[in-house]
Amino acid sequence: MRKKIVAGNWKMNLTKSQALNLYQTICAAEAENAGVELQVYSPALFLDALKSNESARVKIGAQNFYYEENGAFTGEISYSQLTDLKVDNVLVGHSERRNIFGETDEIIRKKVDAVANAGFNIMFCCGENEAVRESGKQVEFVLAQLKNNLFQLSETDFQRVSIAYEPIWAIGTGKTATPEQANEMHEQIRLAIAQRYSNSLAEATSILYGGSCKPSNAKELFAQPHIDGGLIGGAALQAESFLQIVKAF
Repeated sequence: MRKKIVAGNWKMNLTKSQALNLYQTICAAEAENAGVELQVYSPALFLDALKSNESARVKIGAQNFYYEENGAFTGEISYSQLTDLKVDNVLVGHSERRNIFGETDEIIRKKVDAVANAGFNIMFCCGENEAVRESGKQVEFVLAQLKNNLFQLSETDFQRVSIAYEPIWAIGTGKTATPEQANEMHEQIRLAIAQRYSNSLAEATSILYGGSCKPSNAKELFAQPHIDGGLIGGAALQAESFLQIVKAF
């Protein structure tokens, strides 16, 4: 059975005290969430404090890092520095990193390779914008992201990968892909994994929905056969709404 995952991406929000309080509140409710892996992706400033208060069932991850181990890269965080903090979960390829900060396929591929070689667990993000969706080429677009950024990995390294499908047109816009639209894309992603690697790996890979998943729609989304959880943005900033999404399973 595939792992069910609900992951909170806090983005550039919260203070340290707010982050610790939110994390500890989620941890205190973990007994209600049996069978679902919880993850939070924190601003880098708070990772050390969160790791010092880590619960075994609520994993802590980094939103960003650079693909070089060290060097003259002012303002960046290296994957080796994350290793020193004992952080081993990372987001890669988020649409905001691609679209706001200009991360290209080449950069994302290098980041994937760096953390795969270092043994990290990868949450790989992929998804199309509204223009691509309206053109009807969304499947081709998303599968190209997988091929260009992710499918260079060995099958062994790919076992540490989860995928978050994030239709960009549904992030922060109030729009949401229908459960059927989301499930269709998840199925296409799973088929591509099977073709590149194996049916068993495809069936074992958790694929999350990352486009405005919230308490009001989580149950319907999670009922779809190829949707294994959610990468949650705004609704992850409040413990109550985040935990309501978890309970949708």
